[in-house]
Amino acid sequence: MRTSPSELLTPDALSMLLAIEETGSFAAAARQRGLVPSALTYRVRQIEDALDVLLFDRSSRQAKPTEAGKELLREAKRLIQDVDALANRVKRVATGWESVLTVAVDSIISRSVVMELCEGFLALNPPTRLRIRYETLSGTLAALTSGQADLAIGVFISPATHPEFMHQSLGELSFVYAIAPHHPLAKETEPLSDALLQKHRAVAVADSVPRGEGVTIGLLGGQDVLTVPDMPTKLEAQLRGLGGGFLPESMAKPYLDSGRLVAKKVSRVQRIHQVEYAWRNPQGKRLGHALSWWLSQLSQNRTKQALLQPHHRV
Repeated sequence: MRTSPSELLTPDALSMLLAIEETGSFAAAARQRGLVPSALTYRVRQIEDALDVLLFDRSSRQAKPTEAGKELLREAKRLIQDVDALANRVKRVATGWESVLTVAVDSIISRSVVMELCEGFLALNPPTRLRIRYETLSGTLAALTSGQADLAIGVFISPATHPEFMHQSLGELSFVYAIAPHHPLAKETEPLSDALLQKHRAVAVADSVPRGEGVTIGLLGGQDVLTVPDMPTKLEAQLRGLGGGFLPESMAKPYLDSGRLVAKKVSRVQRIHQVEYAWRNPQGKRLGHALSWWLSQLSQNRTKQALLQPHHRV
C-alpha cells in the first residue's frame, strides 16, 4: 500500500529536507541529522515517490532543489515556524515562560545597549530562547504585525491602529542634516535649499519591510541616492563623503564634536520623530515572563535614554 504524503511530511521530515538545502549534500545533511546517508536517501525517495515529483537534482555533487523542491522547502519553513509558534503558545500556557521570544530592533537603536539587555535576561537562565533581529523603518513594526516578532523596539510608525498591540514611548529623536567636512555642501551658505540639496547625492536607509512600498524619509524627487541597509552603514557612508542626509542627532553628535561631520541647517522644518516600542497583547491572555521582563526594563527612563544615545565610537 502506497504511503500518503501527509504521513511522510512530518516536521522531522521537513527539517531533514531543509538540512539538505542548507548543507548542499545528502551526506552532510545525514551527518547533521545523525543518520547514515542511505537512511536519509531512502526517506527522501519515499517522499518523492509519494508526491510523484523529484525534489533534488542529483546530477552534480551538490544536491540542488528542483523547482518543485524549492516550493516544498518554502512551505516547509513556514510550517515549521507555525509548529514552533504553537509550541511557544502551549509552553507559555503551561509554565508562563515563552519557549522563544523574538525582539525586532530598529537600526537607530543602540546595539550595545540591546546586548546589555540580552546579557541581563540570559543571566536569569530562563527556559526561553532569545532571538534578536534588526530591521529598518516600517520593517520594525512589520515584524511585529506579521507575527515574526513578539516585541519591536524603535517603532516610528504608531501601532495604534492595531488593537491587538500595546505601545509606549521611548522618547523623541531629533535629526540633523550632516555631511563630511570635505563634501561640497560643507562650504555652502545656510540654510541649504531643497533645490541645492537635490543636486547632491543623498544617503538613504532601505526600508526592511519584506513586501510593499515601505517608507522613504527625507529624499527629494530626482535626487541621486546611495541606498544602504541600516543606520550604522548610513553614518559610515556620510563620514566618507559619499553623500549627505539626516542622522539622529544623538548618533551624529560625537562626530560633529570631533569635526568628522559638519551639521548644516536646511530650509525645511527640523525633523523630530517620536520613537516607540510595541508588543503583542492579545486580550484576555497574560503576558509571558520573558516579555514581561523586557517590558519592565524598557519602562525605565535610563534604559530608554541609553537605547537612543550614541552607539558608535569616534
